[in-house]
Amino acid sequence: MRAFILALQLLTRLPVPLLGPPPQPRELGFSVLFFPVVGAVIGALLAGLHTALWLTDPGVLAGLVLTVWVILTGGLHLDGLADSADAWVGGQGDHDRTLAIMKDPRSGPIAIAVIGLVLLNKFAALQVLLAGDGRTVLLLAPVLGRAVMVLLLVTTPYVRSEGLGEPYALHVPRASCGLMVLASAVTAVMALGWQGGALLVLLGVGFFGLRRGVLARLGGVTGDILGAACELAETAVLLGLVLVADLEMP
Repeated sequence: MRAFILALQLLTRLPVPLLGPPPQPRELGFSVLFFPVVGAVIGALLAGLHTALWLTDPGVLAGLVLTVWVILTGGLHLDGLADSADAWVGGQGDHDRTLAIMKDPRSGPIAIAVIGLVLLNKFAALQVLLAGDGRTVLLLAPVLGRAVMVLLLVTTPYVRSEGLGEPYALHVPRASCGLMVLASAVTAVMALGWQGGALLVLLGVGFFGLRRGVLARLGGVTGDILGAACELAETAVLLGLVLVADLEMP
């Protein structure tokens, strides 16, 4: 239970207290196992909002859902996306320069543009999906986004020594996390059928492309890269479902 609470505290702004002594590094590493579960909590809250406001205009509902989505996470992953975008462009292919820019708390024009584009695409996809019963996708998108984070963390070296994510990376239970990722993938297929399988293919291609890129540039991942991966995966899930639905239309 402590590991689950630690995951909630890290990935959301939900007011959940941690009782007992301060967390140990092994507890932090074990909390990675619960990242997709935290995604399910976020998804359940978003699905509940959709249920409560299902008569609302889809555009307005999409805006409200996206706003609550950002508030629930405190913009944590958007911050990682912004830092990663600035560093990737400004680093100009250099390892040390990329890591240095990633640590800079200021956001440049590239970061602002990327965040704007991601939120715009999420909103556009939500507007389409929430015109019908969008509760399933609202449940799945946060789960799959955090499953991608877990998979990236357990398969890729963590390169920032003494960084915030180091204890998570050093003590992550790789075998158990692999099973959790598998369970998340099976859930997507069970919930969406062949569309879920198509989403997994899309996420798999994106995952391997991202992993190859960060290994070539940095030799591994950082916390910012993990946050960016979550945001990009969520966006891919939303857009992917819209595109798949368009393909089914006669």
